Amino acid sequence: MTRKYISSLSGGAFEHNSTQNETEPHAAGNLLDKDKTKVELGKKVTLLRGMSIIIGTIIGAGIFISPKGILKNTGSIGMSLIVWIACGVLSLFGALSYAELGTCIKKSGGHYTYLLEAFGPQLAFVRLWVDLIAVRPAAMAVISLAFGQYILEPLFMPCEIPPLAVKLATTIGITSVTYLNGMSVSWTARVQIFLTFSKLLVIGIIIVLGMYQLFKGETKNFEDAFDLSSIELSAMPLAFYSGMYAYAGWFYLNFVTEEVENPERTVPLAICISMAIVSSCYVLTNVAYYTVMSAEELLSSQAVAVTFAEKLMGNFSKALPIFVALSCFGSMNGGQFALSRMFYVASREGQLPEVLSMIHVRRHTPLAAVLILYPMTLLQLFVGDLYSLLNFMSFLRWLFIGIVVLGLIYLRYTKPDLPRPFKVPLFIPVVFCFTCFFMVFLSLYSDPVNTGIGFAISLTGFPAYYIFIYYNNRPKWLQRALDSFNRTLQIILEVVPAEQ
Repeated sequence: MTRKYISSLSGGAFEHNSTQNETEPHAAGNLLDKDKTKVELGKKVTLLRGMSIIIGTIIGAGIFISPKGILKNTGSIGMSLIVWIACGVLSLFGALSYAELGTCIKKSGGHYTYLLEAFGPQLAFVRLWVDLIAVRPAAMAVISLAFGQYILEPLFMPCEIPPLAVKLATTIGITSVTYLNGMSVSWTARVQIFLTFSKLLVIGIIIVLGMYQLFKGETKNFEDAFDLSSIELSAMPLAFYSGMYAYAGWFYLNFVTEEVENPERTVPLAICISMAIVSSCYVLTNVAYYTVMSAEELLSSQAVAVTFAEKLMGNFSKALPIFVALSCFGSMNGGQFALSRMFYVASREGQLPEVLSMIHVRRHTPLAAVLILYPMTLLQLFVGDLYSLLNFMSFLRWLFIGIVVLGLIYLRYTKPDLPRPFKVPLFIPVVFCFTCFFMVFLSLYSDPVNTGIGFAISLTGFPAYYIFIYYNNRPKWLQRALDSFNRTLQIILEVVPAEQ
């Protein structure tokens, strides 16, 4: 958006309403809010808030509902716990690699920004395209459906919840998250901290009760824990795939790097502490489950934490769905906060409409970037085949993350003088990169049809890049229409370009 839009807001379209909006032009031409501060995204993400983004987004419903993908593919309790630990270490390797990228490339946007810096705009746009049209709306809709399901369960128990009621509750959840993120960065962060502590409290209760059972001598389910008679080596990669998926989310702090206080220190520290907490919680929670459930009982349970609570906590088990719903809401909130920054940065780089890189004049939030996923998520929720879409796209997550970490290695050699306040040993990104590409190969081998469809969808990003970005010779009438649309949306949303 050109500077003429700033003048249209401060001296034209907003002139008659300046008292209400309480914004005014600075002598140097900058737009200031009522507190005489520049309209921009401030550095409001502290260490605690950064940790809440990572922990609150990683820990969703999975650890409470169905942590059995690993057990099913390992064949024994002991091996499943080893895989949980190994996946935590591998995820830490990936998180540390992103910590280096986040401290040497101090821009928000996460995957998108790092692909842009390492390999150029085309590959970055393809990642953005896939995220925007399919992956992110579907992923948000899925976690939101879990929220809708579990927030209603106490009301309908023991009857089945009507599907329409679930979708309506889901819509309310999505709307609430979008409203919160659009209205205040500080309140979004505060709610995220509260929700993170809530889910850690529930996990802590489960762990304490499980450890108490263990010290009482309830160890019969751990006898022959490393019985390898039923293990199949061909299934082990699938167990790692499930484990890595459970830890996914460690990269979200990198989406908001520009809003982090002292990122050189905060980003690595938040990542290391968060991954240590998440890994400990996952392993100890599984140990707690096994103190009261055999492997067969865990595999047959539809909601593992509820089964655990019914055996040890009596009527409290009826309240557990509420905590699961809050956990899902935390994942929704953290994901929305981070992803809006990716769209904000992509707009700033000229790969999305310019209005998405504008800031609300009073709220100091990227309101347009927050709203962009809302209609597409609702569309996916009511008309899309969400789970099939996620199956198509699951391998793309690891493909692009692997390419990003490969970009870290590439930048080590092409830009050796780039300041690196935090630098990891080279073997860490190499091991993680190999793991990502191995999981991509596994997807191609185990599910070639769905993987092929997902790959084909991603390939549509290349012609889209040339149509919308590279060849930018639009007819004048079309450009005028787009400019008019941008101005109208800018006035409706009360957003302006961020001051540099």
